[in-house]
Amino acid sequence: MTLALHYALRSDVGLLREGNEDSAYAGPRLLAIADGMGGHAAGEVASAVAISAIAPLDRQNLVSDDDMLNALADAISSARATLHDISAADPAVEGMGTTLTAMLWAGARVAVCHIGDSRAYLLRDHDLYQVTRDHTLVQSLVDEGRLSPAAAASHPQRSLILRALQGSTDADPDLAMHDAILGDRYLLCSDGLTDVVGDEAVHRVLSTVPDAEEAVDQLIALAIHNGGPDNITCIVADVVDTVAGPLPPTRDAVLAGAAASGDVSTLLRAAVGSAAGASGADPHAAPPGASMNGHRGRITAGPGGEDDQDEGFDEPRRRWPVVTSVLIVLIVLIATGIYVGYRSIQENYYLAADGSHVSIYRGISQKIAFVGLSSLYQKTDVLTSEVPAGLSLPTTPTTLAKTQATLTQIMQDHACDVASQHIAGWQSEYDKKLQAANAARAERARHRKVAIPSVAMPRKPVLPPYCAGAG
Repeated sequence: MTLALHYALRSDVGLLREGNEDSAYAGPRLLAIADGMGGHAAGEVASAVAISAIAPLDRQNLVSDDDMLNALADAISSARATLHDISAADPAVEGMGTTLTAMLWAGARVAVCHIGDSRAYLLRDHDLYQVTRDHTLVQSLVDEGRLSPAAAASHPQRSLILRALQGSTDADPDLAMHDAILGDRYLLCSDGLTDVVGDEAVHRVLSTVPDAEEAVDQLIALAIHNGGPDNITCIVADVVDTVAGPLPPTRDAVLAGAAASGDVSTLLRAAVGSAAGASGADPHAAPPGASMNGHRGRITAGPGGEDDQDEGFDEPRRRWPVVTSVLIVLIVLIATGIYVGYRSIQENYYLAADGSHVSIYRGISQKIAFVGLSSLYQKTDVLTSEVPAGLSLPTTPTTLAKTQATLTQIMQDHACDVASQHIAGWQSEYDKKLQAANAARAERARHRKVAIPSVAMPRKPVLPPYCAGAG
């Protein structure tokens, strides 16, 4: 028995995003999905870089576990180097990154590569398993026992990623081997699905819709129905027998999302613009001013043979190269100053209100001649109502790390306030029950047959360890 894949892939921009920053690839031996981030169109470039780096593995005849894992690790390193070079060359895309979840097949053996919060699921014998672990702040709180999985599903910071594929960091992916069996069904998806569609609904679709194409369509339709705030990309793949089926293996490779919109260089030009051909100058044309300073621009001599007007006419023309040179120097100095200033501004980040939510912006909040000097870097799920009174928006521009730390502090302060309210409510209820029990005991002490009410209470809530007064 030889195992193969029957798969379907689709990507949708969603209801609120202008462009698709997801990229995905599905081939006979490789499934991969990437969710770009970074503002403007840089997310499209980052996800396309990741898919471009990993897609060639589909055509390599890798058999051993070590070969597959090493190939995935090398592809990650290649993508990281490319992102670093692109960011170093243009500050407009500095800080861009992407998630990446990939599965590379060799028969029944599967090499899994994962970084970020895109996910891989396995449906086996009607049970759904999450193959990957999210690299998010919320997941780390769940792992530490500081947050329940149920609370994590609706946590305002569930999309805050701690590890991603970026040119500026050396975060390593999770690499592991996995065994597939006939009848397994796999789902790879971006968080545009899992943020708005729960595991129960995902399980129901994967269990009840036998056709992979229809299952993908239904999952995306659920995300759209639930608001579709982000790009949504899904791959559904069934493990089949090449001879016995029950479905024929898929032979064609499929691209979706940003990776299907053009190569990386095309996407990069779309993201940052290109100056190539902007001047429209003809490289073969004569240099400016040649007709005025050459013989064709000179006035011929009068009847007497003397060039009476030659000196008066030609001298002003000889000043033009000097004037042009000065203007060029001034333009270069001004352009250099603008570039240095812009580069300096783009190294700043701050928090500001974005409707009812808080978002991270890149640049500074001021304007010059009604021209804004900032751009949206990352949307968050933090509400402006959760910002403490002592912190005003927009915040002072600073480094990205400090801005993200401020965002985390806002989240923790809000969590501490909520926990304190729960503790206060619990204490009030406990005091009431204790007071009633003490009164009943006093009545019994006076020889009255009075039942003593129970003071049983649920476990007292506790403050998270990062809150003041915790422990």
